[in-house]
Amino acid sequence: MALRLGETAPDFTAESTEGTIRFHEWIGDSWAILFSHPKDFTPVCTTELGYMARLKPEFEKRNVKVVGLSIDPVEDHRRWLADIEETQGQALNYPLIGDSDLQVAKLYDMLPAGAGETSKGRTAVDNATVRTVFVIGPDKKIKLMLTYPMSTGRNFDEVLRVVDSLQLTANHAVATPVNWKRGEDVIIVPALSDDDARKKFPDGWHAPKPYLRIVAAPV
Repeated sequence: MALRLGETAPDFTAESTEGTIRFHEWIGDSWAILFSHPKDFTPVCTTELGYMARLKPEFEKRNVKVVGLSIDPVEDHRRWLADIEETQGQALNYPLIGDSDLQVAKLYDMLPAGAGETSKGRTAVDNATVRTVFVIGPDKKIKLMLTYPMSTGRNFDEVLRVVDSLQLTANHAVATPVNWKRGEDVIIVPALSDDDARKKFPDGWHAPKPYLRIVAAPV
């Protein structure tokens, strides 16, 4: 079955470069990002893994854990890590899950059930659909899914921006407008009546239209 936003992220147990991961237990009370790769020793993914390692402190400030996944054994991952550090100038500082039996890729609907049971002999093209970013909340629900083609490097600055939006909107009755960045004005959600909005936002708001109520971002 296809995964949808708001559904519980499938739980799993798998080996990684930092030992066994029991996914829901590993998330704990944090947010989490799981991002997947179709094959080790692929050029675009090498750049992504290095950049995410540099960006990790920003996610940690937001109580977000990061974990990667690639369809190859953990032993291959460990050899790939040396290449990542050499070419990207940054050692990996988060776990990289091995998925040589394709278990997690199938569980997360990135590969069909009939894809086989081993990564051996498979190419990156065979696994082209394993290029998804999942943002998962402390409630273990899927908050975001982004799937990219193999030829396009993912924008993890955008993922960080979305995390800021998700965390803000999870705690306040607001939504974020186009191209919103942390600290900018937000929009009061339509489900909140004007009367209730006045209680939450006593300083008022700017409303170019009745349904478009713009207010300073809650602190």
